[in-house]
Amino acid sequence: MNVTITPSSVEGTARAPPSKSYTHRAILAAGYASEATVRDALWSADTQATARAVDLFGGDVDRRDDGTLEIDGFDGRPDVPADIIDCANSGTTMRLVTAAAALADGTSVLTGDESLRSRPQGPLLKALVDLGADADSTRGNGQAPLVVTGPLSGGKVSIPGDVSSQYITALLLAGAVTDEGIAIDLETDLKSAPYVDITLEVLADFGVEARHTDAGFEVDGGQSYAPVDGEYTVPGDFSSISYPLAAGAIAGDAGAGVRIDGAQPSAQGDSAIVEIVERMGADVNWDRDAGTIDVSQAPLSGIEVDVEDTPDLLPTIATLGAVADGDTHITNAEHVRYKETDRVSAMAEALGKMGVKTTEEQDSLTVHGGESTLEGTTVQGRNDHRIIMALALAGLVADGETTIEGADHVDVSFPGFFGMLEELGVALERQE
Repeated sequence: MNVTITPSSVEGTARAPPSKSYTHRAILAAGYASEATVRDALWSADTQATARAVDLFGGDVDRRDDGTLEIDGFDGRPDVPADIIDCANSGTTMRLVTAAAALADGTSVLTGDESLRSRPQGPLLKALVDLGADADSTRGNGQAPLVVTGPLSGGKVSIPGDVSSQYITALLLAGAVTDEGIAIDLETDLKSAPYVDITLEVLADFGVEARHTDAGFEVDGGQSYAPVDGEYTVPGDFSSISYPLAAGAIAGDAGAGVRIDGAQPSAQGDSAIVEIVERMGADVNWDRDAGTIDVSQAPLSGIEVDVEDTPDLLPTIATLGAVADGDTHITNAEHVRYKETDRVSAMAEALGKMGVKTTEEQDSLTVHGGESTLEGTTVQGRNDHRIIMALALAGLVADGETTIEGADHVDVSFPGFFGMLEELGVALERQE
Protein backbone atom coordinates (compact mmCIF):
# COMPACT_ATOMS: atom_id res chain seq x y z
CA MET A 1 0.00 0.00 0.00
CA ASN A 2 1.12 3.54 -0.80
CA VAL A 3 -0.21 6.54 1.12
CA THR A 4 -0.29 10.12 -0.14
CA ILE A 5 -0.33 12.87 2.48
CA THR A 6 -1.69 16.32 1.72
CA PRO A 7 -0.38 19.15 3.95
CA SER A 8 -2.76 19.44 6.89
CA SER A 9 -3.13 20.91 10.35
CA VAL A 10 -4.03 18.54 13.17
CA GLU A 11 -6.47 18.88 16.04
CA GLY A 12 -8.21 16.49 18.39
CA THR A 13 -7.47 13.56 20.67
CA ALA A 14 -5.26 10.58 19.93
CA ARG A 15 -4.83 7.52 22.12
CA ALA A 16 -1.47 5.90 22.51
CA PRO A 17 -1.41 2.31 21.30
CA PRO A 18 -0.15 -0.25 23.81
CA SER A 19 3.60 -0.59 24.11
CA LYS A 20 5.19 -3.00 21.66
CA SER A 21 8.19 -3.51 23.94
CA TYR A 22 6.04 -4.35 26.96
CA THR A 23 3.69 -6.55 24.90
CA HIS A 24 6.54 -8.73 23.57
CA ARG A 25 7.85 -9.27 27.08
CA ALA A 26 4.40 -9.84 28.57
CA ILE A 27 3.41 -12.46 25.98
CA LEU A 28 6.63 -14.39 26.49
CA ALA A 29 6.51 -13.99 30.28
CA ALA A 30 2.97 -15.39 30.21
CA GLY A 31 4.36 -18.22 28.10
CA TYR A 32 6.93 -18.94 30.79
CA ALA A 33 4.06 -19.03 33.32
CA SER A 34 1.46 -21.77 33.65
CA GLU A 35 -1.24 -19.32 32.61
CA ALA A 36 -1.87 -15.58 32.59
CA THR A 37 -4.16 -12.89 31.18
CA VAL A 38 -2.55 -9.99 29.32
CA ARG A 39 -4.77 -6.92 28.93
CA ASP A 40 -4.36 -3.97 26.52
CA ALA A 41 -1.79 -5.89 24.48
CA LEU A 42 -0.64 -4.49 21.14
CA TRP A 43 -1.75 -6.96 18.47
CA SER A 44 0.61 -6.13 15.62
CA ALA A 45 2.69 -8.06 13.10
CA ASP A 46 5.66 -8.13 15.48
CA THR A 47 3.82 -9.15 18.63
CA GLN A 48 1.89 -11.83 16.75
CA ALA A 49 5.26 -13.36 15.85
CA THR A 50 6.03 -13.69 19.57
CA ALA A 51 2.59 -15.20 20.18
CA ARG A 52 3.18 -17.79 17.44
CA ALA A 53 6.45 -18.77 19.10
CA VAL A 54 4.68 -19.33 22.44
CA ASP A 55 2.21 -21.57 20.61
CA LEU A 56 5.06 -23.57 19.04
CA PHE A 57 6.67 -24.02 22.46
CA GLY A 58 3.53 -25.78 23.68
CA GLY A 59 1.57 -22.80 24.97
CA ASP A 60 -1.64 -21.34 23.62
CA VAL A 61 -2.36 -17.65 22.99
CA ASP A 62 -6.08 -16.95 22.62
CA ARG A 63 -7.15 -13.42 21.68
CA ARG A 64 -10.62 -12.45 22.89
CA ASP A 65 -13.00 -10.10 21.09
CA ASP A 66 -12.01 -7.24 23.43
CA GLY A 67 -8.31 -7.72 22.60
CA THR A 68 -7.45 -9.45 25.88
CA LEU A 69 -4.96 -12.31 25.54
CA GLU A 70 -5.68 -15.47 27.51
CA ILE A 71 -2.43 -17.42 27.54
CA ASP A 72 -1.84 -20.99 28.62
CA GLY A 73 1.90 -21.13 29.12
CA PHE A 74 4.52 -23.83 28.82
CA ASP A 75 5.34 -23.40 32.51
CA GLY A 76 9.04 -22.70 32.19
CA ARG A 77 9.89 -25.66 29.96
CA PRO A 78 9.22 -25.09 26.27
CA ASP A 79 8.49 -28.06 24.02
CA VAL A 80 10.65 -28.68 20.99
CA PRO A 81 8.76 -26.82 18.23
CA ALA A 82 7.01 -28.95 15.61
CA ASP A 83 7.86 -26.39 12.94
CA ILE A 84 10.35 -23.65 12.14
CA ILE A 85 9.82 -20.51 14.22
CA ASP A 86 9.20 -17.70 11.72
CA CYS A 87 9.91 -14.37 13.44
CA ALA A 88 8.91 -12.43 10.30
CA ASN A 89 10.35 -8.90 10.67
CA SER A 90 10.56 -8.87 14.46
CA GLY A 91 14.07 -8.60 15.87
CA THR A 92 12.69 -8.56 19.41
CA THR A 93 10.91 -11.87 18.80
CA MET A 94 14.00 -13.52 17.36
CA ARG A 95 16.29 -12.55 20.20
CA LEU A 96 13.91 -13.24 23.07
CA VAL A 97 12.72 -16.50 21.55
CA THR A 98 16.24 -17.72 20.71
CA ALA A 99 17.07 -17.80 24.41
CA ALA A 100 13.75 -19.50 25.18
CA ALA A 101 14.51 -22.13 22.54
CA ALA A 102 17.77 -22.94 24.35
CA LEU A 103 15.66 -24.22 27.28
CA ALA A 104 13.99 -26.91 25.16
CA ASP A 105 15.40 -30.42 25.29
CA GLY A 106 15.99 -30.62 21.56
CA THR A 107 16.55 -28.48 18.48
CA SER A 108 14.70 -25.36 17.33
CA VAL A 109 15.15 -23.52 14.03
CA LEU A 110 14.43 -19.79 13.80
CA THR A 111 14.28 -17.58 10.74
CA GLY A 112 12.65 -14.39 9.49
CA ASP A 113 12.27 -12.15 6.48
CA GLU A 114 15.17 -10.78 4.43
CA SER A 115 15.66 -7.78 6.69
CA LEU A 116 15.69 -9.86 9.87
CA ARG A 117 18.11 -12.35 8.33
CA SER A 118 20.64 -9.51 8.00
CA ARG A 119 20.58 -8.44 11.67
CA PRO A 120 23.31 -9.45 14.14
CA GLN A 121 22.64 -12.37 16.49
CA GLY A 122 26.22 -13.58 17.02
CA PRO A 123 26.82 -12.29 20.58
CA LEU A 124 23.62 -13.96 21.81
CA LEU A 125 24.53 -17.25 20.10
CA LYS A 126 27.97 -17.19 21.72
CA ALA A 127 26.45 -16.47 25.13
CA LEU A 128 24.10 -19.44 24.81
CA VAL A 129 27.01 -21.69 23.84
CA ASP A 130 28.97 -20.44 26.86
CA LEU A 131 25.96 -21.38 29.00
CA GLY A 132 25.95 -24.95 27.69
CA ALA A 133 23.56 -24.91 24.73
CA ASP A 134 24.40 -25.40 21.05
CA ALA A 135 23.57 -22.31 19.01
CA ASP A 136 24.65 -21.68 15.43
CA SER A 137 23.97 -19.52 12.43
CA THR A 138 23.37 -21.77 9.40
CA ARG A 139 25.49 -19.44 7.25
CA GLY A 140 28.21 -19.03 9.87
CA ASN A 141 27.82 -15.25 9.85
CA GLY A 142 25.97 -14.72 13.14
CA GLN A 143 22.70 -14.07 11.31
CA ALA A 144 19.50 -16.08 10.90
CA PRO A 145 18.52 -18.78 10.10
CA LEU A 146 19.53 -20.00 13.56
CA VAL A 147 19.69 -23.53 14.95
CA VAL A 148 19.49 -23.81 18.75
CA THR A 149 19.72 -27.02 20.79
CA GLY A 150 19.19 -27.15 24.54
CA PRO A 151 18.71 -27.43 27.33
CA LEU A 152 20.97 -24.94 29.09
CA SER A 153 21.29 -24.92 32.84
CA GLY A 154 22.53 -21.36 33.43
CA GLY A 155 25.73 -19.94 34.83
CA LYS A 156 27.87 -16.89 34.24
CA VAL A 157 28.40 -15.28 30.88
CA SER A 158 29.88 -12.12 29.37
CA ILE A 159 28.36 -10.24 26.44
CA PRO A 160 28.82 -6.85 24.75
CA GLY A 161 26.30 -4.20 25.75
CA ASP A 162 26.65 -1.94 22.72
CA VAL A 163 25.09 -4.14 20.00
CA SER A 164 21.61 -4.86 21.34
CA SER A 165 20.07 -4.66 24.80
CA GLN A 166 17.70 -7.40 23.63
CA TYR A 167 20.45 -9.97 24.22
CA ILE A 168 20.40 -9.10 27.92
CA THR A 169 16.60 -9.17 28.02
CA ALA A 170 16.53 -12.61 26.37
CA LEU A 171 19.00 -14.07 28.88
CA LEU A 172 17.20 -12.58 31.91
CA LEU A 173 13.81 -13.92 30.82
CA ALA A 174 15.18 -17.41 30.21
CA GLY A 175 17.54 -17.39 33.18
CA ALA A 176 14.76 -17.25 35.76
CA VAL A 177 13.64 -20.80 34.92
CA THR A 178 17.11 -22.36 34.60
CA ASP A 179 18.56 -24.42 37.41
CA GLU A 180 21.45 -22.09 38.15
CA GLY A 181 20.19 -18.70 37.06
CA ILE A 182 22.29 -16.45 34.85
CA ALA A 183 24.81 -13.76 35.79
CA ILE A 184 25.65 -11.39 32.92
CA ASP A 185 28.89 -9.43 32.79
CA LEU A 186 28.81 -6.55 30.30
CA GLU A 187 31.96 -6.31 28.17
CA THR A 188 31.09 -2.77 27.01
CA ASP A 189 28.80 0.01 28.13
CA LEU A 190 25.12 -0.82 27.68
CA LYS A 191 23.24 1.06 24.98
CA SER A 192 19.44 1.27 24.99
CA ALA A 193 19.59 0.66 28.75
CA PRO A 194 15.96 1.69 29.42
CA TYR A 195 14.80 -1.35 27.49
CA VAL A 196 16.45 -3.60 30.07
CA ASP A 197 14.74 -1.54 32.77
CA ILE A 198 11.45 -2.38 31.03
CA THR A 199 12.42 -6.06 31.24
CA LEU A 200 13.18 -5.81 34.95
CA GLU A 201 9.82 -4.09 35.48
CA VAL A 202 7.88 -6.79 33.60
CA LEU A 203 9.78 -9.57 35.40
CA ALA A 204 8.90 -8.02 38.76
CA ASP A 205 5.23 -7.77 37.73
CA PHE A 206 5.34 -11.50 36.94
CA GLY A 207 6.89 -12.29 40.32
CA VAL A 208 10.44 -12.81 39.08
CA GLU A 209 13.40 -11.16 40.79
CA ALA A 210 16.28 -9.87 38.63
CA ARG A 211 18.72 -7.10 39.41
CA HIS A 212 21.53 -4.83 38.37
CA THR A 213 25.00 -5.82 39.58
CA ASP A 214 28.33 -4.02 39.51
CA ALA A 215 29.28 -6.07 36.43
CA GLY A 216 25.89 -6.12 34.69
CA PHE A 217 22.75 -8.07 35.57
CA GLU A 218 21.73 -11.21 37.41
CA VAL A 219 18.65 -13.41 37.75
CA ASP A 220 18.29 -16.33 40.13
CA GLY A 221 17.21 -19.69 38.76
CA GLY A 222 14.35 -21.88 39.87
CA GLN A 223 11.79 -19.08 39.81
CA SER A 224 8.20 -19.21 38.57
CA TYR A 225 6.34 -16.66 36.47
CA ALA A 226 3.01 -15.62 38.02
CA PRO A 227 1.52 -12.10 37.79
CA VAL A 228 -0.57 -10.77 40.66
CA ASP A 229 -4.14 -12.12 40.37
CA GLY A 230 -3.04 -13.84 37.17
CA GLU A 231 -3.25 -10.63 35.12
CA TYR A 232 -0.92 -8.07 33.54
CA THR A 233 -1.87 -4.80 31.79
CA VAL A 234 0.33 -3.32 29.06
CA PRO A 235 1.02 0.45 29.32
CA GLY A 236 0.87 2.94 26.45
CA ASP A 237 3.78 3.10 24.04
CA PHE A 238 6.01 6.19 24.03
CA SER A 239 7.72 5.22 20.78
CA SER A 240 4.28 5.46 19.17
CA ILE A 241 3.33 8.52 21.22
CA SER A 242 6.23 10.30 19.53
CA TYR A 243 4.25 10.52 16.27
CA PRO A 244 1.08 12.34 17.40
CA LEU A 245 3.26 14.39 19.73
CA ALA A 246 5.50 15.49 16.86
CA ALA A 247 2.45 16.00 14.63
CA GLY A 248 1.02 18.43 17.18
CA ALA A 249 4.37 20.20 17.51
CA ILE A 250 4.76 20.82 13.79
CA ALA A 251 1.15 21.05 12.59
CA GLY A 252 -1.06 21.39 15.67
CA ASP A 253 -3.84 23.93 15.40
CA ALA A 254 -2.81 26.96 17.44
CA GLY A 255 -6.20 27.18 19.09
CA ALA A 256 -6.53 23.56 20.19
CA GLY A 257 -3.69 21.29 19.12
CA VAL A 258 -3.51 17.60 20.00
CA ARG A 259 -4.28 15.75 23.23
CA ILE A 260 -2.72 12.30 23.69
CA ASP A 261 -4.36 9.87 26.11
CA GLY A 262 -2.68 6.81 27.65
CA ALA A 263 0.64 8.50 28.47
CA GLN A 264 1.18 7.19 31.98
CA PRO A 265 4.81 7.25 33.18
CA SER A 266 6.73 3.97 32.94
CA ALA A 267 10.29 2.73 32.52
CA GLN A 268 10.23 3.51 28.79
CA GLY A 269 13.26 5.54 27.75
CA ASP A 270 11.31 6.89 24.79
CA SER A 271 9.29 9.06 27.17
CA ALA A 272 12.25 11.40 26.61
CA ILE A 273 10.43 12.55 23.46
CA VAL A 274 8.23 14.79 25.62
CA GLU A 275 11.24 16.70 26.94
CA ILE A 276 12.87 16.75 23.47
CA VAL A 277 9.83 18.33 21.81
CA GLU A 278 9.57 20.82 24.67
CA ARG A 279 13.27 21.73 24.36
CA MET A 280 12.75 22.40 20.67
CA GLY A 281 10.11 24.99 21.55
CA ALA A 282 6.71 23.32 21.22
CA ASP A 283 3.95 24.09 23.70
CA VAL A 284 3.73 20.84 25.70
CA ASN A 285 1.93 19.93 28.93
CA TRP A 286 2.21 16.39 30.34
CA ASP A 287 -0.22 15.58 33.15
CA ARG A 288 1.46 12.45 34.47
CA ASP A 289 -1.31 11.62 36.92
CA ALA A 290 -4.01 11.76 34.25
CA GLY A 291 -1.76 10.24 31.59
CA THR A 292 -2.46 13.01 29.08
CA ILE A 293 -0.17 15.16 26.95
CA ASP A 294 -1.35 18.37 25.28
CA VAL A 295 0.76 19.80 22.47
CA SER A 296 0.35 22.58 19.94
CA GLN A 297 2.48 24.15 17.27
CA ALA A 298 5.14 26.73 17.99
CA PRO A 299 8.34 27.79 16.22
CA LEU A 300 10.91 25.02 16.69
CA SER A 301 14.68 25.37 17.06
CA GLY A 302 17.32 22.74 16.41
CA ILE A 303 18.99 21.05 19.39
CA GLU A 304 21.48 18.28 20.09
CA VAL A 305 19.95 14.93 21.10
CA ASP A 306 21.81 11.81 22.29
CA VAL A 307 19.89 8.66 21.22
CA GLU A 308 22.16 6.12 22.89
CA ASP A 309 19.23 4.98 25.07
CA THR A 310 16.40 5.93 22.68
CA PRO A 311 17.28 4.62 19.20
CA ASP A 312 13.66 4.33 18.04
CA LEU A 313 13.22 8.09 18.36
CA LEU A 314 15.78 8.99 15.69
CA PRO A 315 13.36 9.09 12.73
CA THR A 316 10.89 11.28 14.65
CA ILE A 317 13.64 13.64 15.82
CA ALA A 318 15.02 13.88 12.29
CA THR A 319 11.62 15.01 10.99
CA LEU A 320 11.31 17.55 13.79
CA GLY A 321 14.77 18.80 12.83
CA ALA A 322 13.68 19.23 9.22
CA VAL A 323 11.00 21.67 10.39
CA ALA A 324 13.09 23.44 13.03
CA ASP A 325 15.21 26.52 12.56
CA GLY A 326 18.92 25.74 12.74
CA ASP A 327 20.68 22.39 13.08
CA THR A 328 19.44 19.32 14.92
CA HIS A 329 22.40 17.10 15.80
CA ILE A 330 21.51 13.48 16.67
CA THR A 331 24.44 11.71 18.32
CA ASN A 332 25.39 8.22 19.58
CA ALA A 333 23.37 6.76 16.72
CA GLU A 334 25.49 3.96 15.24
CA HIS A 335 23.30 1.21 16.74
CA VAL A 336 20.31 2.77 14.96
CA ARG A 337 21.84 1.46 11.72
CA TYR A 338 21.08 -2.14 12.79
CA LYS A 339 17.31 -1.96 13.01
CA GLU A 340 14.75 -3.07 10.39
CA THR A 341 16.82 -0.92 8.06
CA ASP A 342 19.73 1.48 8.48
CA ARG A 343 17.55 4.23 9.89
CA VAL A 344 20.31 6.84 9.85
CA SER A 345 20.89 6.55 6.11
CA ALA A 346 17.18 5.96 5.42
CA MET A 347 16.18 9.27 7.00
CA ALA A 348 19.10 11.13 5.41
CA GLU A 349 18.14 9.79 1.98
CA ALA A 350 14.39 10.38 2.28
CA LEU A 351 14.70 13.85 3.77
CA GLY A 352 17.25 14.66 1.08
CA LYS A 353 14.68 13.75 -1.59
CA MET A 354 12.30 16.14 0.15
CA GLY A 355 14.79 18.99 -0.09
CA VAL A 356 16.33 18.79 3.38
CA LYS A 357 20.07 19.09 3.84
CA THR A 358 21.65 16.55 6.18
CA THR A 359 25.13 15.52 7.25
CA GLU A 360 25.48 11.81 7.91
CA GLU A 361 28.35 10.30 9.87
CA GLN A 362 28.77 6.77 11.18
CA ASP A 363 27.56 7.70 14.67
CA SER A 364 25.42 10.77 14.02
CA LEU A 365 22.95 12.56 11.81
CA THR A 366 22.70 16.34 11.55
CA VAL A 367 19.58 17.84 9.99
CA HIS A 368 20.07 21.38 8.69
CA GLY A 369 16.51 22.61 9.02
CA GLY A 370 17.41 26.28 8.79
CA GLU A 371 18.92 25.73 5.34
CA SER A 372 16.07 23.63 3.97
CA THR A 373 12.47 23.71 2.78
CA LEU A 374 10.42 20.52 2.84
CA GLU A 375 9.08 19.62 -0.59
CA GLY A 376 6.50 16.92 -1.22
CA THR A 377 7.68 13.99 -3.34
CA THR A 378 7.61 10.18 -3.46
CA VAL A 379 9.75 8.44 -0.83
CA GLN A 380 10.46 4.84 0.09
CA GLY A 381 9.28 3.45 3.43
CA ARG A 382 12.15 0.91 3.40
CA ASN A 383 9.78 -1.71 4.87
CA ASP A 384 10.35 0.05 8.20
CA HIS A 385 7.38 1.18 10.28
CA ARG A 386 9.28 3.99 12.02
CA ILE A 387 10.65 5.44 8.78
CA ILE A 388 7.14 5.40 7.27
CA MET A 389 5.53 7.17 10.22
CA ALA A 390 8.29 9.78 10.47
CA LEU A 391 7.99 10.60 6.76
CA ALA A 392 4.20 10.87 7.10
CA LEU A 393 4.81 13.59 9.69
CA ALA A 394 7.07 15.42 7.24
CA GLY A 395 4.24 15.26 4.70
CA LEU A 396 2.01 17.29 7.03
CA VAL A 397 4.08 20.41 6.46
CA ALA A 398 5.79 19.77 3.11
CA ASP A 399 5.09 21.96 0.10
CA GLY A 400 2.87 19.70 -2.01
CA GLU A 401 1.82 16.07 -1.67
CA THR A 402 4.07 13.38 -0.20
CA THR A 403 3.63 9.75 -1.26
CA ILE A 404 5.12 7.02 0.93
CA GLU A 405 5.61 3.68 -0.78
CA GLY A 406 5.12 0.47 1.21
CA ALA A 407 3.20 2.27 3.95
CA ASP A 408 1.36 -0.86 5.12
CA HIS A 409 4.41 -1.78 7.21
CA VAL A 410 3.07 0.48 9.98
CA ASP A 411 1.21 -2.70 11.02
CA VAL A 412 4.41 -3.79 12.76
CA SER A 413 3.82 -1.46 15.71
CA PHE A 414 0.93 0.96 15.04
CA PRO A 415 -1.75 -0.64 12.86
CA GLY A 416 -4.12 2.31 13.35
CA PHE A 417 -1.57 5.01 12.55
CA PHE A 418 -3.12 6.38 9.36
CA GLY A 419 -6.61 6.15 10.84
CA MET A 420 -5.37 8.23 13.77
CA LEU A 421 -4.01 10.88 11.39
CA GLU A 422 -7.37 11.03 9.61
CA GLU A 423 -9.19 11.46 12.92
CA LEU A 424 -6.87 14.39 13.67
CA GLY A 425 -7.88 16.03 10.39
CA VAL A 426 -5.14 14.88 8.00
CA ALA A 427 -6.08 14.56 4.35
CA LEU A 428 -4.58 11.34 2.99
CA GLU A 429 -5.25 8.79 0.27
CA ARG A 430 -4.47 5.09 0.35
CA GLN A 431 -3.49 3.34 -2.88
CA GLU A 432 -3.49 -0.47 -2.77
